[in-house]
Amino acid sequence: MQNVNLEQEVITLSKEKWNWMSERNVDSLNALFHEKAVFIHMGGSWGKAQELDIIQSGGIHYKKAEIHEVSVQIIGATAILLNRITLLAVVGGNEVTNPFMVTEVYVQQAGSWKLASLSFTKLLTPEQHQ
Repeated sequence: MQNVNLEQEVITLSKEKWNWMSERNVDSLNALFHEKAVFIHMGGSWGKAQELDIIQSGGIHYKKAEIHEVSVQIIGATAILLNRITLLAVVGGNEVTNPFMVTEVYVQQAGSWKLASLSFTKLLTPEQHQ
């Protein structure tokens, strides 16, 4: 029963993260992102400071993440969340929509969840709208 509550907590936090990314709320994201967090995108990988800079400057504007499926696995003090999403974003001034499987890894630190890794994997299968 404990894991079910933790799973729901992580799912809720992930949804909040997408909203914060859309709103470019770097203060909330700064508090959520672990200091050693890594971010893997189609165009490269980088750490927390660069991700926050990209969001704040609008280098990538995560306009809307439409979540189709979500699952969470709790392993000790680590949560691995998978989101199958359609992401509407503005990258380099161009609006793009891509299907992704997003892997989010959260670790518990001082009683709260911190995002340790956010990884976008572009899906090659046709979209299945539900």
